[in-house]
Parts: sequence; structure tokens; C-alpha cells
Amino acid sequence: MAATLLRIHPDNPPANRIQQAVDVLRKGGVIIYPTDTVYGIGCDVTNAKAVERVCRIKGLHPEKANLSFICHDLSHISDYAHGITTTTYKVIKKALPGPFTFIFEASANAPRHGGVKRKTVGIRVPDNQIIRQLVKEFGNPIVSTSVRSDENTLEEYVTDPDLIFEKYRALVDLVIDGGFGGNVPSTIIDCTNDDFELVRQGAGDIEQYL
Repeated sequence: MAATLLRIHPDNPPANRIQQAVDVLRKGGVIIYPTDTVYGIGCDVTNAKAVERVCRIKGLHPEKANLSFICHDLSHISDYAHGITTTTYKVIKKALPGPFTFIFEASANAPRHGGVKRKTVGIRVPDNQIIRQLVKEFGNPIVSTSVRSDENTLEEYVTDPDLIFEKYRALVDLVIDGGFGGNVPSTIIDCTNDDFELVRQGAGDIEQYL
């Protein structure tokens, strides 16, 4: 079944359109959505079959894939990550919502992709109304991996929702058009050693929050 292209205004997302996307996620669907960086491919973080589909689309093995996930805010972060000190929390509270993926030690409740217990978990709270409203209404975090490949090539299709739709329409259930996206991914910061270790420099500058 071919995907649907759903246009949603980025600044003031209508509730009925957000609900349409929520319904797709509830049925175990895979969606493409805007963030504050590159468009993402995602699904319900607790749905193993949907997570496997996301991995297949990206050419990843579910057992080995280090998928991060998107939360609406920081209120549920301790459900999935532990060992977050007060100092660390203060920094991430200032930096989020923003273009960062923070890596923490995984708690016992952290989702198991491919049935494997994770040692670490990557958490995103993008500065984008569409995806944050969607996650809030859905009530669960959603898996986050970008439509961009890991090669450092400039891929035109990753920024234009119409081109993303053409490329992925046979692979996903829904593509949300929230306007043009970015081509620079999030900055990845490893917080597992109670430090802010830069894993990948992306759109966010962590230095201004330290």
C-alpha cells in the first residue's frame, strides 16, 4: 500500500491532522516526520515489528541498530535513562528542545529493539511543534532515525518533503510535509560518564549550554 502525504502547518499544527498521524502509529505504521534538523523515519518505540521495518528501510540489523527516540519533553526521561545527575539534567534542560541527541545509560524500561537489552539509549526532544505534538498525543516515544544516509553527501531529496515522499512512498505508511527540512543532523552527546562527550558535531552547539 502506498503512503499518504499529509501536509501539516509547522507553527500551528491542527489537532485533526496530528490525530491522523497518531492513528497510523497506533496501527503499527511507519511514518516520516519533520524535526528541527533532518526529516526522520519513525514508529512506536514499543512495537517490535514496526521497529524492524524502520531498520530494514535504513539497511540496519535490529539487534545492532543504535536507534534513538523522540520524547515530547523531559518529564519521562527517567523512565528510559538512569544515572542522570543534577548537573547533567540542568544542561540538557537548557539545551532541549533543540538539535541534540543525548546518550544515557539505559534503564530497565528502555525499549528493546530486536529483543536485545540496550546498555545505552539516545534521547531527542526536537524543537519542532509537529513531532512534539504528535508524540504528546501518541503518549509514547517514537523511534528516530534520519532519512539522510550516513555518507557526507548532499542529498537533495532529504530536505524536500515531496521528494522524500517520492523516494519512500512504497516503504512507509505516512509522510508528513511540515515544510523544507535541514540537511545537517543533530549533534550527538554522550552523557554516560557524567560528562558531555561529543560523538558527532551536528546542528547544535553544546558549548553554549555548559
